[in-house]
Amino acid sequence: MDFKLKGKVALITGSARGIGYAEAQLLGGEGVSIAVNDIDAEAARAAADQLRQQGIAAWPVAGDASNEDDVQAVVNGVIGHYGQLDILVNNAGIGVKPSYTVETMPAEAWDAMIQSHLRSTFLYTRAAIPHMRKGGFGRIVNTSSMNFTGGGRPGVSHYAAAKAGISGFTRTVAKEVGEYGITANAIAPGYVETALIAGFSDDMRQRLYAQNPTGRTCKPEEVAALVTFLASEQAAFINGALVCIDGGRRDFYWGD
Repeated sequence: MDFKLKGKVALITGSARGIGYAEAQLLGGEGVSIAVNDIDAEAARAAADQLRQQGIAAWPVAGDASNEDDVQAVVNGVIGHYGQLDILVNNAGIGVKPSYTVETMPAEAWDAMIQSHLRSTFLYTRAAIPHMRKGGFGRIVNTSSMNFTGGGRPGVSHYAAAKAGISGFTRTVAKEVGEYGITANAIAPGYVETALIAGFSDDMRQRLYAQNPTGRTCKPEEVAALVTFLASEQAAFINGALVCIDGGRRDFYWGD
């Protein structure tokens, strides 16, 4: 299928590794020019080099996704380098370890999680919309989580709150920008085979597999395929959606 993405420009936050890198690979393979964003400048450069070796147009741009000045500088840099911005994938965010119950959670841990996931999504979306509106085309894909759609799990209330906020934010943005040829959607992945999962014990991984109707966890390229579709012309009438990619496991509980 031709997704009609050739010539588009995508900014993917947190794309030096993991899910973000897989998204860069698949979008890049469709002819999209990629801005590889990461807080780690060296990691962003290395990822962009790897993508270029695969024949993908890639440019590294470092910046803290939760810092307002950095975000504006990154978006300005993308416009200066590529001349346009058509696709924004908000993928950046910190992990949930250590976990805390609400009673034991330091306010600093709460703030860091909200800033890394929810604030960063807001900042990048706000900065990108004017350029998308100018071009008459835009695709915004935000990353929620099964930890929201599944009702959360003990110990990660800050993460669940951030991901729930992203979903609500996305639906409102969709209503604000739809008339300009821009769509905003969110995805809610389950556990994905990244370095985080690789670091789990064999027993924990087997529990994750057993708890999923498919008997496995998600592959990064499967998330990337969903993002690529939502970025395409074929998905032009999908706006304000929250699309689960969790193998059907929405009612999970960590201890089951």
